[in-house]
Amino acid sequence: MHTTWCDGKNTPEEMVAAALEKGFDAIGFSSHALLPLGDPWTLQPDTADAYVADIRALAEKYKDRIKILCGIEADFITGKARPDRSVYACLGLDYLIGSIHEVVAPNGARVPVDHKPELLSEGIARQFGGDAQAFIRCYFAAQREMAATCDFDVIGHPDLVRKFNGTLNYFDESADWYREELRLTADAFAASGKLVEVNTGGISRGWMDDAYPSPYFRQLLREHGIRFILSSDAHSAAAIDCAFDRFGNAENYVETPAP
Repeated sequence: MHTTWCDGKNTPEEMVAAALEKGFDAIGFSSHALLPLGDPWTLQPDTADAYVADIRALAEKYKDRIKILCGIEADFITGKARPDRSVYACLGLDYLIGSIHEVVAPNGARVPVDHKPELLSEGIARQFGGDAQAFIRCYFAAQREMAATCDFDVIGHPDLVRKFNGTLNYFDESADWYREELRLTADAFAASGKLVEVNTGGISRGWMDDAYPSPYFRQLLREHGIRFILSSDAHSAAAIDCAFDRFGNAENYVETPAP
């Protein structure tokens, strides 16, 4: 869950109140970690300690009613940022999510994956010569590198590149080359031993009607014995259980990939 400590709409205590109202037994906060260029939607150098202190104070205040965990969602940006326990050890976190929100182009430019459709289109056009396949291959290569080289707990929204595909239709999710990228990435995730989140954030924000990973990707991950953790990736109190009724048994039902 994200709050006013980064790019969320509600305070941590408002999120706790909503969780109690909805009958949660446990929740976890995961503010976006500081990025090297001072992005405004992340924690800042002077706020990380205060963020942790705030969550720990709420955990103590509500300890008889709900378990509250404190985590970080940290970005992997090739050569610039790593979701690694060694980086965040001073914060004493309960868990660490590793995510990719930006792809580093061959010339070093950063292309945002999920900020706005027009920024994604512009980035692919300018930094990848309009080659969406090259952009997506670069994205999944970074996912595999992150899983293999960083020490963290949960792989966040691993096929986030799908977020704007319903709007832009910029690649074919059934294409052989794309499914090969998913297969290679499933292999890497399995070797890492990390959890993969089933993330409903694209639904709550109105961009799609499915979770990350896609049904095809989820089945590949299951076949590798990978375990999931359900996440709303909520940026508001209203979204903390978005589509949990649909995806709450993500490890228990079977979907058959298309041939």
